[in-house]
Amino acid sequence: MRLLVTGGAGFIGSNFIRYWLKHHPDDQLINLDLLTYAGNLANLKDLADQANYRFVQGDICDYQIVDELVGQVDAIVNFAAETHVDRSIGNGLAFVKTNIEGTANLLEAARRHGGIRFHHISTDEVYGDLTATEPRFTEKTPYRPSSPYSASKAASDHLVRAYYRTYNLPVTISNCSNNYGPYQFPEKLIPLFVTNLLDNQKVPLYGSGGNIRDWIHVDDHNAGVEAILLRGKIGETYCLGGNSEVSNLELTKLLLNLLGKDESYIEPVADRLGHDWRYAIDFTKAKQELGWEPKMTFSQGLSATVEWYLKHPEWWRPLKDKLGQ
Repeated sequence: MRLLVTGGAGFIGSNFIRYWLKHHPDDQLINLDLLTYAGNLANLKDLADQANYRFVQGDICDYQIVDELVGQVDAIVNFAAETHVDRSIGNGLAFVKTNIEGTANLLEAARRHGGIRFHHISTDEVYGDLTATEPRFTEKTPYRPSSPYSASKAASDHLVRAYYRTYNLPVTISNCSNNYGPYQFPEKLIPLFVTNLLDNQKVPLYGSGGNIRDWIHVDDHNAGVEAILLRGKIGETYCLGGNSEVSNLELTKLLLNLLGKDESYIEPVADRLGHDWRYAIDFTKAKQELGWEPKMTFSQGLSATVEWYLKHPEWWRPLKDKLGQ
């Protein structure tokens, strides 16, 4: 198979490329990434000279580049997105452009080239949030996005479904819970906290720290994407979760323990605007239809992730310097 992976220099996309080439060494893969602040070719430095991998710097909103590349592949996996909620609160228009216009451009190209298989990576945040006792999100949960980021992803999901309904484009969607693992840009909670603690700096915890997230290791997520590409039903959505609900305060304490720090390193900060309380994914459909479920426990995955950042300061320190941290 010939795959176009958009946003492949980012955290999840670069891990997907590694995963796919490891498990499908005969496939050809093109990585299209604009290399914005979170895109980093260092994530894939060791693959740069591999014969079945090619990097192209470009914008998914660029009609010409997208049209040219889509004409060379059998399938598109769309990871490209602006994803950081805090940044969307400060500049929502950038999220509208990439997440909505960029997805529309890719869908149009897939349609023009005869119906290219299209898989769209989305988020559980399109469903809004849950109270402590509400049942987990499923594929049938109504959309109720809270931030400019999640609203733009919700809109892109609707576009994907519209292209299936109107043009019979062979699409699938996955809505995933919070990812963690190697190569995650150090503005996100886990790499930010780990790298701060490695530098003996405090960690900024929103509000009381009671907000709950369902964490999934990036390799488990990408195994789910693989299962959807190979066995998923066209036109369907699959929720992928880690079965690991943890409050931000609990997570912070786990990281402090792993890095030998005490709770004096916690620095409470003003809560995020419109902060969602709880995310949780019910992945029953993916388990029943695809035979997929997460394999890594949160304890195993978190320990491995901390160890990775401990061993790779040459990767994260330049990024922290750019952020002024």
